[in-house]
Amino acid sequence: MIPYTVNIKLAARTLTGTLNLQNKAAVDWGWQGLIAQGCHSSILIIDPKTSQTIQVLEKHKANVVKVRWSRENYYHNLSSPYCLRLASGDASGKIIVWDVVSGTPHCEIQEHSKPIQDLEWLWNQDASRDLLLAIHPPNYIVLWNGDTGTKLWKKSYAENILSFSFDPFDSSNMALLTSEGIVFITDFSHSKPPSSAGKKVYIASPHASPAHNKPAPTAAPVPTGAKKALNKVKVLITNEKPTAEAVTLNDCLQLSYLPSKRNHMLLLYPREILILDLELSQTVGVVAIERSGVPFLQVIPCAQRDALYCLHENGCITLRVCRSTITPDEQSVYELMYDLRSQCDAIRVTKTVRPYRMVICPVNENNAALMVSDGRAMLWELKAHTGKAVNPSSGLSPLFTPVSFCGAPLGLNQKTIQDLSLNSMIGQTLIAGEALTPTSNQQEVQLKFLLTGLLSGLPLPPFALRMCPPLTTKNINHYQPLLAIGTSNGSVLVYNLTSGLLHKELSVHSCEVRGIEWVSLTSFLSFATSAPNNMGLVRNELQHVDLPTGRCFAFRGERGNDEPPIEMIKVSHLKQYLVVVFRDKPLELWDTRTGTLLREMAKNFPTVTALEWSPSHNLKSLKKKQMAAREAIARQTVSDAEQSSVESSVISLLQDAESKSETSQAISAREHFVFTDTDGQVYHITVEGNTVKDGARIPPDGSMGSIACIAWKGDTLVLGDVDGNLNFWDLKARLSRGIPTHRGWVKKIRFAPGKGNQKLLVMYTDGAEVWDTKEVQMVSSMRIGRNVNYRIIDIDWCTSDKVVLASDDGCIRVLEMAMKSASYRMDEQDLTDPVWCPYLLVPRAALTLKAFLLLQPWAGSFTMDITQVDYNEKGEIKGLIQEQLNSLSNDMKSVLQDPELSLLQRCLLVSRLFGDESDLNFWTVAYHYLQSFAQARQLSVSAAEGPARSEGAQPSPQGHLDICHDILCESSYFQKFQLDRVHLQEVKRSSYEHTKKCADQLLLLGQTDRAVQLLLETSADNSSYYCDSLKACLVTTITSSGPSQSTIKLVATNMIANGKLAEGVQLLCLIDKAADACRYLQTYGEWNRAAWLAKVRLSPAESSDVLKRWAEHLCSSQVNQKSKAILVLLSLGCFYKVGEMLCNMRHFDRAALFIEACLQHGVMETTFRTETISILHVYYARMLRSLGLREGAALWASRAGSAGEQLMEELFQGEGAPKETHFCPDSSHQV
Repeated sequence: MIPYTVNIKLAARTLTGTLNLQNKAAVDWGWQGLIAQGCHSSILIIDPKTSQTIQVLEKHKANVVKVRWSRENYYHNLSSPYCLRLASGDASGKIIVWDVVSGTPHCEIQEHSKPIQDLEWLWNQDASRDLLLAIHPPNYIVLWNGDTGTKLWKKSYAENILSFSFDPFDSSNMALLTSEGIVFITDFSHSKPPSSAGKKVYIASPHASPAHNKPAPTAAPVPTGAKKALNKVKVLITNEKPTAEAVTLNDCLQLSYLPSKRNHMLLLYPREILILDLELSQTVGVVAIERSGVPFLQVIPCAQRDALYCLHENGCITLRVCRSTITPDEQSVYELMYDLRSQCDAIRVTKTVRPYRMVICPVNENNAALMVSDGRAMLWELKAHTGKAVNPSSGLSPLFTPVSFCGAPLGLNQKTIQDLSLNSMIGQTLIAGEALTPTSNQQEVQLKFLLTGLLSGLPLPPFALRMCPPLTTKNINHYQPLLAIGTSNGSVLVYNLTSGLLHKELSVHSCEVRGIEWVSLTSFLSFATSAPNNMGLVRNELQHVDLPTGRCFAFRGERGNDEPPIEMIKVSHLKQYLVVVFRDKPLELWDTRTGTLLREMAKNFPTVTALEWSPSHNLKSLKKKQMAAREAIARQTVSDAEQSSVESSVISLLQDAESKSETSQAISAREHFVFTDTDGQVYHITVEGNTVKDGARIPPDGSMGSIACIAWKGDTLVLGDVDGNLNFWDLKARLSRGIPTHRGWVKKIRFAPGKGNQKLLVMYTDGAEVWDTKEVQMVSSMRIGRNVNYRIIDIDWCTSDKVVLASDDGCIRVLEMAMKSASYRMDEQDLTDPVWCPYLLVPRAALTLKAFLLLQPWAGSFTMDITQVDYNEKGEIKGLIQEQLNSLSNDMKSVLQDPELSLLQRCLLVSRLFGDESDLNFWTVAYHYLQSFAQARQLSVSAAEGPARSEGAQPSPQGHLDICHDILCESSYFQKFQLDRVHLQEVKRSSYEHTKKCADQLLLLGQTDRAVQLLLETSADNSSYYCDSLKACLVTTITSSGPSQSTIKLVATNMIANGKLAEGVQLLCLIDKAADACRYLQTYGEWNRAAWLAKVRLSPAESSDVLKRWAEHLCSSQVNQKSKAILVLLSLGCFYKVGEMLCNMRHFDRAALFIEACLQHGVMETTFRTETISILHVYYARMLRSLGLREGAALWASRAGSAGEQLMEELFQGEGAPKETHFCPDSSHQV
């Protein structure tokens, strides 16, 4: 019986190496938790948590230039499952949408033949999640259906488009970075191409800006030194085309909207990052690098906090966090300052090694990956350490971390996960008007980068490949499929092909490795030759390497200096002898077991062009003779009767042991090799012990050219020549057959391993072929230019039906015998470390796993074992789900099994684990407002005896919702933020246009005094001087008397009717008729503006009406943004309406858990429309039943009361009474 089995079923795979320059921008980190990276024409899928390559996608013929994971912000169910979908574009203009798990292309798209400039999945509407926007050079934007590959629309622009960025807050806005400037599009829609050509603005380079010479506004104190330099960057965006010397546009490396706050954009230059406020088209912040600093390559703005990850040219990643704008001296708020809070180590940059791109994890924003040109991927994690700053004189304000977990204050015994996400590591950036006092639930922290993973690729080609000896019945117990790869820098890499991971890297030689031959399963010989001197002589290195110990020794001892180069080495079939062939010197014959030189051939020995050992030998007959001799000795010894009672098996064991030791020492079996000389004559030589005999010679075949290689297996001998002819000899039948392949020089031929396997692998200069030597016919072929775009530099068999090819694109591919480049199924892989990725499961299993984690505890106990739950499903699927559960970190498991974890915290945590963008947004907003309204309710109950509470004020102890949620934030915080922003705009304005916009904004915000000051600044020679003066008078003299109000209202409505919407709205705001203004804005389709105005000007009740109308508008079929409408209703506390909408949208699990959370928080009466709630419970129970979770289904059906009775009967047919079910111990809604 075999003690353990070895998995020798090798998956087809690709080992990748250095990147091509065109792969520079081809990297993306998806919500699914995986990184996709282009490497030449392949795409690697990397799991950053375990630092493993888990898939390589092969289908592109050209270099991959862009990759994009699809977004996950849609509700997931069986019809819209969790799936790994990736779009990739290559240098020939082809876009492929992949199903990554199976490794197959879902659809292929081709429009033009130039490299794709940019790709993005549209994520901002509920109608379809298949829309893919692409830039096809030079100037086309095309919207594709990524599911079917059909073109929806195409639009061309005047300039070459380099890249684009979508406004994360408003899907109709996007910006194109063109070769001349920026084009802003405000009417982007998936249903039709933008109608206008967009608003074109030019970027004057910061250094060429004419505003350099303008004096700073007198209101501000005169800054010094560096501040002065920064202040000069005033105007950056102009509508006029700048003068020729001012156009240094190609400087601008990148443009992107800030996802952390609305209407802000960053422009990246090599030495500075400019933060623009798009309402003013004005720089409001600059991050500049000192003169001695390292220039920027790329910047990624975060959404959870106003922070920037910056990549520098030396491979260093820095994190800069926006400084709080609250300062003792109000006047000193000049810029948005981004303070350097952490940086990682740089890499050693050389000609061939330079940083390419950085990506950050979109779910948690606290992990970064750096892609280096040599194929390395460095995975950095941001860690927060509590404690005071080491260098307090740095002048940085302290960073505080909220002491909470998943949005709630920490319980006394509650388990947490350290550094879960960026917003749990750093508190919110404070703004003017907020208190700075660090409360008890904040701690000061320092941030540090930690290298948590490193993937390295193969070095630069050329490579020399050799697979270890094949698997046999004798070595099956300890066999490992190892591939030795000799490299150009002299090291030998040994890869285990089961896992595809590097097993050992051995520094063996000082120059390029030319060839490798294994002498056992754990040792090999490799040779390298240095560059020739002026006499054509080289230094030869032939090393023997023992793998387990890593010990190397020079096999030829002192020999090797100043001699002709070694051409090849060949080890005999029994690994007894070694032939070393030189270029202009007779060959040497060595004994590999003792390391002794058996024979150095005479000077007149013919020049060898090709050589091969024969597979035939006399070891068996020798062993038989030896065994006979041993038995004779044994018979003589065991003559006594007593001794004959010793079991014969013991004797045979002794004999066996003796014969084995004998074989390894004394037995020298007879082996043969054949070789050809320059004339094509075939020589046959026999070696036995240290005797070498010359055998028969076969005259050259007239049809063959100079023989380049020989292969011999069984009774078949194959010769290949420099003209592309193959000659098949059948030694038994004494027949030979020549086949011209017309493919030029036959570089190498190798027989496949395995008894009776007569397949032959042939390598040419332009590709490779597999032949069946029994039938003498070709099985498969690959040729450069026809079906691949790489040149093959070495070949070998790795199993009896798989070949391994090294190619000049730096990759090594394990392929089926058909040699079709194919991706493999991820679920068939044998990974060293288990990977947490629910997307790898079949859709139903992924949803079951999610429900299993959400509905803890099961039958009253918290468990991470799916088998403890009543779950009827095939064992195979159960096993896969259990593998996923086992791959979770211990911290995560203990938190998920913590009874202190509330239902809402669990929902938030699971949505993070799944990378479910839609879930995460919903539960973040739901949690915040459920807490906020629950507390308001408690206060109103406790204050019922005391003074009445002002309506709608929602106290929220856990701070406010982050400003990245924009309109969903509390009104009070939103107002403060807008005032802070206008104050900054005011300081930064540098033209009359800017001043006018600031004054308008101040009037809308109700800051009349400041607005009047700005209006009075208008100079007398300005055409608007009279208008602005009158407006200032009007603002100061407005009284609340009836007649003046009605006049102004009449004027305002007339203005609006005649197309002056903004001016009319301003007038209405002056007379406190902001609610009317909002209605007008909504009537004219300015929904976002109306929502903004409602948040900053209206009372909670009025504001609520405006936002409810907006929510209705979002639900309409033309807009189709129901998910956004739900978030708006959550912020208004319309929880019942939210539950109803979720139910109508058939989001049953989300609806049921949300209603449960509402009941637990006491913001919904248990008696409140119980019928609807019970119907929802039945729907959810049916959904759980469809997933196979019978226990969960019974729990929710039992809650539905009479409505769930029928389902309960169906669930427990023929099983008697249903067993009792339990739910969370903290549930206030027990059944």
